[in-house]
Amino acid sequence: MSLPIINSSTVTKFIEDADKFDGCINECFEKLDVDGDGLLSREELSGGFGSLLPVGSVADIPREEIVKRLCDTIFERFDEDQNGKLDPKEFKSLSMEMMLAMARGIGSSPVHLAVNQGSLLMKAIEHELATTS
Repeated sequence: MSLPIINSSTVTKFIEDADKFDGCINECFEKLDVDGDGLLSREELSGGFGSLLPVGSVADIPREEIVKRLCDTIFERFDEDQNGKLDPKEFKSLSMEMMLAMARGIGSSPVHLAVNQGSLLMKAIEHELATTS
């Protein structure tokens, strides 16, 4: 885990670099697509999100219920063709919206933030470092 100093432009400039952002999104998609069918099922997505949540419960809601609710919300919002799976385009929309929400949350003032290696946020930081060097 790293503790870089970032602001919203770190994230937005990463998203604006379409080739780099798309490459990272495709990489994430492939990691989540366990069965390799080119679509993300609820199980595949919940496995990815589930690994980000703490073990046990949060506010007396079991972890499994939190993951289920999160997946329900995601599929309701991003499964445009309502086939019960996310294709790469739908996953990109989800990822972009999450990254933009993080950028808004971070704001324009520099902040110290704990970031997991290999995360999209870390990829944004690496992109900033590579473009400013």
